[in-house]
Amino acid sequence: MDINDSVALVTGANRGLGRAFAQRLLERGARKVYATARRPESVDLPGVEVLPLDIADPASVRAAAEAAPDVSLLVNNAGIQTGTDLVTGSLDAVRHELETNMFGHLEMIRAFAPALAGSGGGAIVNVLSAMSWFGARGAGAYHLTKAAAWAMTNGVRLELAEQGTLVTAVHLGLADTDMAAGWPVAKIAPPALADAALDGVEAAAAEVLADQWSRDVKSRLPLAPEEFTAAMNRALTSLTTA
Repeated sequence: MDINDSVALVTGANRGLGRAFAQRLLERGARKVYATARRPESVDLPGVEVLPLDIADPASVRAAAEAAPDVSLLVNNAGIQTGTDLVTGSLDAVRHELETNMFGHLEMIRAFAPALAGSGGGAIVNVLSAMSWFGARGAGAYHLTKAAAWAMTNGVRLELAEQGTLVTAVHLGLADTDMAAGWPVAKIAPPALADAALDGVEAAAAEVLADQWSRDVKSRLPLAPEEFTAAMNRALTSLTTA
């Protein structure tokens, strides 16, 4: 797929990675960019078409799909992190995070699949995480939701292949956004992440490992569970004490 002359819709486009996606899409020649946010007045990027959207609200998703019937590239970026543990944390918070980070993305895909088919297939970018593959204390819910979103991404890729829709999963460690502000470690710049993802779309890649952290984590997946956990503990200790 060629980004130039595409019609893109980006969720969570008011800041961070979403804003960077919208900006780079414009700079790379997209014909139209729908920039969506729960508070549309918070979108400050010139040149985009702003739409209100709460991906956890099915009625809001349906309204966005009706307002943007010409989309050829869907960027599922919006998400939340509640800092909730699975056993001792609020189950309502776990459910809310799952409704947003997995079911919200799936609602978007289901709503926009007909428009993508009408555009000749188009493409979907699902912004995931290296935490699709590992958990950490204080982020059990986030790990659960990103692992579920990874599985969902792999499933819809198979289902949408017949209509010619590319589904690209994007994994990263930490990006230099508000969500990761408290971590004094190396982070990928949002425009660099957006470019890596869009380059992946143009190369018809099913998966983009956007930084060294995500590549390192995935390389450990063949290890036995206890070996994987030990390796991740060493990596996280090194990360936080560097």
